[in-house]
Amino acid sequence: MPNDLSPTARTLRALEILQLRPGTTATGLAERLGVTERAARRYVEILREAGIAVTSTRGPHGGYRLGRGTRLPPVHFTQAEALGLVMAVLSGQPGAADAEDLVSAALGKVVKALPEGVGREAALLREYASAAPDPYASRPDPAITSELVGAVAARRRVRIGYRSEAGNEWEAEVDPWSLVVRYGRWYLLCHSHRADAVRTYRVDRVRTVQVTARRFEPPAGLDPVAVLEENLGLGWEFPTRVVFDFPQDEVARWVRPPMGRLEPLGNGCVLVGSTRNPAMYAQEWLATLPVAFRVEGGEELRTAVAALAARFTAAVDGT
Repeated sequence: MPNDLSPTARTLRALEILQLRPGTTATGLAERLGVTERAARRYVEILREAGIAVTSTRGPHGGYRLGRGTRLPPVHFTQAEALGLVMAVLSGQPGAADAEDLVSAALGKVVKALPEGVGREAALLREYASAAPDPYASRPDPAITSELVGAVAARRRVRIGYRSEAGNEWEAEVDPWSLVVRYGRWYLLCHSHRADAVRTYRVDRVRTVQVTARRFEPPAGLDPVAVLEENLGLGWEFPTRVVFDFPQDEVARWVRPPMGRLEPLGNGCVLVGSTRNPAMYAQEWLATLPVAFRVEGGEELRTAVAALAARFTAAVDGT
């Protein structure tokens, strides 16, 4: 659970936990909220002060439960919020326009539950808006994603089963720091004890998740998006080294973090990284740079750049 959530957000999250997991103890509630037990008890008191009946029972089978007949406060959407929700779902999940899609079914229930004045515009937007599928997006298994989110919130180490793009399967114990969504793909940012290093794994390639009893603490001041961007260009099969005869600050604006790490080198700079696909690195990344460069390594990338140059040369001289 992110540490920057407001008290209101954590209180609502506590209510959700008690709905889904009756009998949750103060310790369990604290772990899922990412707070101390004292703070967790305070969120329960806030719920009681709001008129929501929360009972507590001592003993080995005790814990917090919502009282019988508890009526939860309704969720209200403004028209702008409702339209924004539909737009966000269609943007991130183009298949939500399909009646057979799981997210589409959930979105349909939300739209039907809206008041008539608010729901009419949302329903029209959902009916007449079309979204082209993103070929690079991926859809992780909701159950796997839920397990990982719970482990992140509780700061519990997990043992994952993973299948690489090449079809290789292996297991590793990792400390799950965060889940990051980037360009339609879900990534698990973690510390891998198998590699003893920071790793980013595609959530849609995680086959199994087993939560362990071992706890961990994420790095202080962790910026998940920045760390993910920095590490996407590291640890791949083929090394890359690209040299520029321009100052680092002039080149940096054209270099994305997945391309590698940009470092000063004499009067210029060097881009050091790795890739699993040298042809893609040459065609989609290097070919778009508006500054001159030299590929000094590795051999696979040099071969890919040479092949691309030959194709372009043949395109203009007719050979």
